Amino acid sequence: MPDHRRLWNQSRLFDTPTVKRQKRIQIPMKVSSILSVCALLLAGCYDSNNTRSLQEHTADATAAAKRSAGAIARGVVEGLTRRGPLDINKASEKDLAQLPGVTPAQVQAIIAGRPYDNTSQLVKRRILTKAQYEQIRSQIGVK
Repeated sequence: MPDHRRLWNQSRLFDTPTVKRQKRIQIPMKVSSILSVCALLLAGCYDSNNTRSLQEHTADATAAAKRSAGAIARGVVEGLTRRGPLDINKASEKDLAQLPGVTPAQVQAIIAGRPYDNTSQLVKRRILTKAQYEQIRSQIGVK
């Protein structure tokens, strides 16, 4: 056989279906071997301490949520039992003393200065400062 024919026949060997099939098989085998190595590395990173740590963190978060839920429930109960703004003409000494920033002397002055036409009279009569009045203005009223 002449040399050029033999070379042509040899080059055709690489185009045969078996060679192509071998190349197709090699690519998935490479991918699967890489995936296997990655899986082994990830499995080596697994530690049972991570699971325990996650369980402890979850338990702490649950306890914090319970405490928050309790505080919210108490706030809802307080809000439902309160019947709107505190009427400064009828409120008891105890109720007035619970207002933030109001001193016992100011509570006595509020009671002594009754009746009031509106809440701003507490500032006009110099019983409360403007800052104290602004702090409790939404919590008081006159009926």
